[in-house]
Amino acid sequence: MPSLRTSAIICSVHSHGEHGAVVRSLTPDNGLMSGYVRGAHSRTMRPVLIPSNVVQADYRARTEEQLASMTAELQRSRGPFLGEPLASAALDWVTALTAATLPEEQAYPRLHSALSALLDAVCGAPSAKGWAVVLVRYELLLLSELGFGLSLDACAVTGSEDDLIYISPKSATAVSAFAGQEYKERLLPLPPFLKSPATPDWDEIFDGLRVTGFFLKRHFFEDRRKDVMAARSVLIDRLKRVVA
Repeated sequence: MPSLRTSAIICSVHSHGEHGAVVRSLTPDNGLMSGYVRGAHSRTMRPVLIPSNVVQADYRARTEEQLASMTAELQRSRGPFLGEPLASAALDWVTALTAATLPEEQAYPRLHSALSALLDAVCGAPSAKGWAVVLVRYELLLLSELGFGLSLDACAVTGSEDDLIYISPKSATAVSAFAGQEYKERLLPLPPFLKSPATPDWDEIFDGLRVTGFFLKRHFFEDRRKDVMAARSVLIDRLKRVVA
C-alpha cells in the first residue's frame, strides 16, 4: 500500500511521540488501516480525530512494511454526541471493539456497512431501544466474520429446530427447552430476535447483550485488553439506568 485515498471511520487514536498519534480506521475496501498523523493533538486536528468520525483519509508509505503516514479531512463529525453520556458510551465501545479485534488490511465490507449503520442509529434513533438491537446484531456479525459465529438454527443435542430457547456456552449452538431442562442454569438465553426479525423488549435485548458479551470476552478479551471490555460495562450500566 504505497498510497491510498479512501473514506474511513476513525476507531482509535493513540498518542505517539510528542505531537503525533497512530490512528486506526475502518475503510470500506481495505479493512482496518493504521496511519501516523503528525500534529494529531493540534487545535485543528483534535476535532477531526474523534473515534466514530468519518474522514477522507490519505495514506502514504515508502514500503509495505512501513507504518503509513496519514492525513485526514473531516467528512462527518459525531463530536456533538460526546456530550451525551449514553450515546458517548456506545460510540466509545463499538469503535474500541472494532479497533481491538479486526486484523489490519483485511477487507470486511459487511462490518464496515454494519458499523456505519450502527453509528448512524446511535446518533439518530429516537430512543436507545432502537439502536441497542442494532448493537447486538453488530456484535454477532463481528463474531461471525472473525470465525466465531453462533449456530442457532437447530438444537445441539437433538437436532430439532423447535422450541430453541437456550445457547450452549461450550459449543455456541442452540439448545431446545426439552434438551436443556436438566442443566439450564449453565446455559445462556436465546432471545428470539437473534434468530429472526422481531421487536424485542428490554429483557430480551439484555439477554442478547449477555450472549454476545460472553463470546466476545471468551474469544478476544479473556486475558488481555480488559480495558476494552470495561468500556462495554460502562455502556451496559448506562443502558440499565435508562430502563430503570
